[in-house]
Amino acid sequence: MALKSTIFKANLAVADIDHGYYADHALTLARHPSETDERMMVRLVALAFHAHTLQTVLGGDGTLAFGAGLSDPENPDVWLRDFTGQTRLWIEVGQPDEVAITKASRKSDQAAVYCFHHAAEVWWRGIETKLTRLENLSVFRIPTIASQELAQLAQRSMQLQATIQEGVLMLGDGSRHVDIEPVRWK
Repeated sequence: MALKSTIFKANLAVADIDHGYYADHALTLARHPSETDERMMVRLVALAFHAHTLQTVLGGDGTLAFGAGLSDPENPDVWLRDFTGQTRLWIEVGQPDEVAITKASRKSDQAAVYCFHHAAEVWWRGIETKLTRLENLSVFRIPTIASQELAQLAQRSMQLQATIQEGVLMLGDGSRHVDIEPVRWK
């Protein structure tokens, strides 16, 4: 018998000072049985970093949401789609292979990867030259300590505040917070 995903609810208040974007997002995250709290929270962080694209790219006329995650590897972890259904932003979390990244780049206007695992540097050295031709791809490294601290914020029901200023995301739940300053590799 297959295990079912665990459902998490998050009310995320985003104050993106860098892009002048301020909005509340009611989110549902389905965590696959093999997904860790750390990975799930990195998905949430990736969404927070790109929430402004709802306004700056689509003028408010689109949907920014979580994909099926590990339940369906053919879909992005986070996506932005316009009213026609076209994928404008495809976000992968972790250390996807070259084929998955190339597919994401082809199927969307912009693609981004957020890696966080302690072995991310080894993964990047092995794949970096294969991705140079993908001009619409961005790759970010979330520091390992920050990603591990994110796991401590994971609750089945979350009230989170995300403030982005000068490229740093401060994510907190009222009693704890984590500062995330991703390193841009591409």
